[in-house]
Amino acid sequence: MTPYLHFTRGDNLFFKSWAPSSAGAVVGACIGLFVLALLERLVFAGRGVMEAHWRQRLMAMTRNLPRDSAEAVYASGVGKDAKVQEFEVDEEPVLEKDPGQRVNGRRARMIAPFVASHDITRGVLYALQALLAYALMLAVMTFQAAYIITIILGLGIGEVMFGRFASLRIS
Repeated sequence: MTPYLHFTRGDNLFFKSWAPSSAGAVVGACIGLFVLALLERLVFAGRGVMEAHWRQRLMAMTRNLPRDSAEAVYASGVGKDAKVQEFEVDEEPVLEKDPGQRVNGRRARMIAPFVASHDITRGVLYALQALLAYALMLAVMTFQAAYIITIILGLGIGEVMFGRFASLRIS
């Protein structure tokens, strides 16, 4: 392994048997790394979309819902893993602007409850994203400049394509 940036061929990429030695093989490896970088950004964006979706479902579960609405939430499958907090309200709750917001004298929940279908999926998506990120890191550690340029381009183009979904907020 050459310990400095270079464009020479023959570096091992992920496996000992995968050492692109021809120009075409290096181009093929670069295409694969580009797709891998796009996929990493796609998984990151997917996590953002799912977080917004889960937040919306939890807000629907914990809002001041009439009993009929709460039963509808349970019937839709959301309430199977979590409890719905119901408040009996004579008037509209006033949420203060301080971090310890209170609803009817009770402190509003700051951390979402554990919902297995949300949290296990979140963990799997994060593990997949970490796997892709470490694979890209291993490719960069070959010091093959074509791989590094391709990965940076793939991550940048992936961010352009999917970045807006990563910070999706549903109100």
